[in-house]
Amino acid sequence: MAQFERSARPSRERSDEDKGGSRRRPMFRRKVCRFCADKTLRIDYKDLRTITQFVTERGKMTPSRITGNCARHQRLLTTAVKRARSVALLPFTTANN
Repeated sequence: MAQFERSARPSRERSDEDKGGSRRRPMFRRKVCRFCADKTLRIDYKDLRTITQFVTERGKMTPSRITGNCARHQRLLTTAVKRARSVALLPFTTANN
């Protein structure tokens, strides 16, 4: 069997701009779950004013990384939206005009 020699790759020269961690992501403030912050708020499928804040105009659920909901309340919100859709309080999708 023929043996192959590995050729060393030339290392990439770093410029002054690369030094100092220019690849870091910007720091964002962590959003707070509004249901954890305000204990009086309840997630109910009949409360359309609260539920529609977490649904886009196309009828999609807004993800928790955008709304800031914790996992527990995001799950409760998802079931509330699904119940509201099945009872026809919320549309599944909007009509395309």
